[in-house]
Amino acid sequence: MILGVPRETHRYEHRAGLTPSAVARLVQRGHGVVVEQGAGAEAHFSDRDYERSGAQIVYSRQEAYQRADLVCRVGGVERDELELLRPGSILCAFHHLAVAPRSTIERLQELEITAVGYEIIGDGEGGLPVLVPVSEMAGQMALQIAAGLLRSQAGGRGILLGQVPGVPPPTVLVVGAGTVGTAAARQAVAAGAHVIVVDAELRRLRRITEALQGRVVTAVAGIDRLERFTAIADVVIGAVLVPGGRTPFLVTEAMVASMKTGGVVVDVAVDQGGCVETSRPTTLGDPTFVVHGVTHYCVPNMTADIPRTASRALANAAVPYVARLAELGVDEAARRDPGLAQGIYLYRGTLVHPRVGEVLGLGVSPVSDLLGGGA
Repeated sequence: MILGVPRETHRYEHRAGLTPSAVARLVQRGHGVVVEQGAGAEAHFSDRDYERSGAQIVYSRQEAYQRADLVCRVGGVERDELELLRPGSILCAFHHLAVAPRSTIERLQELEITAVGYEIIGDGEGGLPVLVPVSEMAGQMALQIAAGLLRSQAGGRGILLGQVPGVPPPTVLVVGAGTVGTAAARQAVAAGAHVIVVDAELRRLRRITEALQGRVVTAVAGIDRLERFTAIADVVIGAVLVPGGRTPFLVTEAMVASMKTGGVVVDVAVDQGGCVETSRPTTLGDPTFVVHGVTHYCVPNMTADIPRTASRALANAAVPYVARLAELGVDEAARRDPGLAQGIYLYRGTLVHPRVGEVLGLGVSPVSDLLGGGA
């Protein structure tokens, strides 16, 4: 197959769809790779780096799409890029189709695109192997960002997110005990904060308690508990995930209003709609806003601010699946790998993901039926 790596067009998306190292691995397997000029520049990967890895540099976005059987992006396609797609091609990215415009999905269907979502590829054991490294980074960043926003100069409460002898530590509430929540809680514990983690699943709470050696307070999620904990929290980190679906609002506006003035909300779940009712997507250029005296940070692609690290981590996780698709084609790859089949939103234009169909009111066909029952 020919793989295409276009330059990301979202204004604040600095990550690259494939790194030069990933390109080299794919070229060694016999695949051709075309990379749009400047595709890796903001992650400090030069065109020369890609050429040394065996890629061909192309000088138009259209060529990066039209020559490719399989396109590797980071974010989903923008509306003005839809007409650049080659009908029938494969598109790998963090699509988040549950919160995408309906018109975008309908055009992808018309073009008979197979859309593979990095965020929903599974490992057969309930894990999300491509999403995990991005979530780990986002969880770590959430604490670092909150620490800066708590400072007076940023409009915060003037609190050190750390431990000072004789001074009570700040309270960090983490909503969700998955990968993001665990990474955020680990950072908060290391900083010396008082950490509370809530989740609906006792299994996850037990796991995070063991991982952090009992240094966090855990509680099963419920409205009464969230009301009590948000009122005492200096920082609330939203770390809820519904794979492929829209995240429910668990932290209500009333709960945010009850928080201390100068407190901080970091809603990492905003890429799937957010789990805090007062959240709305922001950008790296203008990342925060204030509601009820509480600073909100709600950047959907927050790891785009560490593009070199993030691009490398994404490539390490995604390349095995990209290589499988390139070597076997989508049909055989999905038949052999149920986790990869789980990652398909659209199969040759047919919507196969039930949560997206439910959110948008669109008809869905099981991918196993389309593959002849092989997945």
